[in-house]
Amino acid sequence: METRRPYPSDLTDEQWAILEPLIRRPRRADGRGRPPAVDLREVVNAILYVLHEGCRWRALPHDFPNWNTVYWYFAKWTDDGTLVQIHDRLRRRVREQAGRHPDPSALIIDSQSVKATEKGGMSATMPASR
Repeated sequence: METRRPYPSDLTDEQWAILEPLIRRPRRADGRGRPPAVDLREVVNAILYVLHEGCRWRALPHDFPNWNTVYWYFAKWTDDGTLVQIHDRLRRRVREQAGRHPDPSALIIDSQSVKATEKGGMSATMPASR
């Protein structure tokens, strides 16, 4: 892998060690199938860059993998639940480090959010007609 100057949003080695098992899929039992042609750590770094900087996918710096490839992985991991697994793993880890039970036992719903969705759709955000 060609080295590049790191961005503030890049994963540390410790962070990558936590995420890598969730992202790398085991090879098929018959040994068939190609390994990814792109460095998945760099794909994750590119996704984090977009989230951190708030830029468009097409605005990714050229030292990351192609934006189409990065977006393809983002969409795939969103659809197959990988991003939810990452979120859950990190949430549990943070809670355990804080001395708390890994899974929350309560949840708070903001009453304003509930009120805003009672009508639903456009009527919830549009002023009433006169």
